[in-house]
Amino acid sequence: MRLGKKEIEAHNEAIFDAHHRRYAFAKQTMANAEAVVAKLMAFQVAIPSWALGTGGTRFGRFSGPGEPGSLEQKLDDVGLLHALNASSGAISLHIPWDIPKDHAAIRHQAAELCIAFDAVNSNTFQDQPGQPYSYKFGSLQHVDRAVRRQAVAHNIEVIRHGVELGSRSLTVWLSDGSCFPGQLNFRKAFQHTLEGLGEIYAALPDDWKVFVEYKAFEPNFYSMTVGDWGQSLLYASKLGEKAYTLVDLGHHLPNANIEQIVALLLMEGKLGGFHFNDSKYGDDDLTAGSIRPYQLFLIFKELIEGMDARGMDHAHGLGWMIDASHNVKDPMEDLLQSVEALMLAYAQALCVDHAALAAAQQANDAVAAQEQLQDAFRTDLRPLLAEARLRAGAALDPVRCFRDLRVREALVKERGHATVATGL
Repeated sequence: MRLGKKEIEAHNEAIFDAHHRRYAFAKQTMANAEAVVAKLMAFQVAIPSWALGTGGTRFGRFSGPGEPGSLEQKLDDVGLLHALNASSGAISLHIPWDIPKDHAAIRHQAAELCIAFDAVNSNTFQDQPGQPYSYKFGSLQHVDRAVRRQAVAHNIEVIRHGVELGSRSLTVWLSDGSCFPGQLNFRKAFQHTLEGLGEIYAALPDDWKVFVEYKAFEPNFYSMTVGDWGQSLLYASKLGEKAYTLVDLGHHLPNANIEQIVALLLMEGKLGGFHFNDSKYGDDDLTAGSIRPYQLFLIFKELIEGMDARGMDHAHGLGWMIDASHNVKDPMEDLLQSVEALMLAYAQALCVDHAALAAAQQANDAVAAQEQLQDAFRTDLRPLLAEARLRAGAALDPVRCFRDLRVREALVKERGHATVATGL
C-alpha cells in the first residue's frame, strides 16, 4: 500500500487553519522557531523491522491483523510511516529475521520509498533452525570455542548483508551472562567476548562502525557479560576507533541517570547511538515518552549540548532508532507516537537557553537552572513539529491521518486478517 500526496493534502487542508493559528502564535513567542523547524526537517529516526508487527511477552503474543509477512511488506509499512511524518526515513534490519532474498530488489524498493538502511543487527540470543551449536549458555562468551566461532561467523554474515544494502553500522547485543553464582568465570567470559568482538571488528569495512549494546539484566539475572555502559565502553575502547557504545533506554537498573551516562560517553567520543523506548519497571519497551517524558527531554538536552561541543551534526552524528514492543497498540500508530515524542524532546532541547543555564550553574543557582530547563520542557512545541511535517509534504497530524485514511483496514484487506509478522 502507498499513500498519495492528494490524500495527505486533503487531510492537511481540513485542519490547516487551526494549525496556522497555533504556529503563528508559537513563531511570535519564539525567536528561533524557523531554525528549529529546519533542524526538525533534517532529523530522522530509524524504524526497526521487528517493531512493525505486534510484540509480546514470555506469557504470549497476540498477533494483529494485517501484519507484514515479509521484508518487502515491512519496507512498505516504513514507507507509510515516512509518508505520514517525514521523519521515519530509515529501517534497521534484524538478521536472520529479515534476510533479503534479493538485495538489489530490496534496495530498489527502499529507494522508491525514500528509505535508507540504518544499522544491521545480529542475533545470537536465539537458536535458529539448522544451527549446529546452541547459545543456551552464551555465544561470544561460551566456554566452547566452536560456539564462539559460530557467533563470530554469524556477525560477519550480517555485515555482508549490510554492505549489500548500503548500511554502515552493526549493532551487537549479547544476551550472554549467568543465572547463578559460580556458573561463569567472569574474567574468562570477558576475554572470550573481547576476542570474538575483535574478529568481528576486523571484518568491518573501513567506513563502518560497530555498536556494542549493553543490558543490566535479562535473560540472565545474576550477571551479564556486557551489563552496563562501563563494560560496553571498555570493550569499545579496546576494540578501536570504529567501536562505540549503544544506549537502549530500557537496559538500565531502575533510576539510572541515563542523561549523565550520555554526557560522559559523548565527552569521550564513544557514544554511537540509541534505541529509544520507555519503561515503568525494566525493559518494558513502551512507547517513547509515554512514561518519563521529562527524562527523554533531559537526555536530548545532554545530546544537543554534547554534540555541539564536539561539532557533530545532529541529524547524522549518531544513530537514532526506536526499539519497542507493541503488545496492545497498533504497531504503526505506536511508532508514529514514538517518533513524535522524540521529535518533541529534540525540539524542546533546541530551545534551552544554554548561556543562561551555564550562568546559573556557575552561580550554583539550582532554582534558576531548574527554571531554565522546565521553561523549555513546558513550552508547547507541537506546532513546530507539525509545520516541519507540512513543509516536507507529510501529515499535520500523523495518527489522525492514519485513522482517517483507514490505513490498517486497507492493509488487512491487502494481507488478510490472520497474519503473523516475520521474526517474532
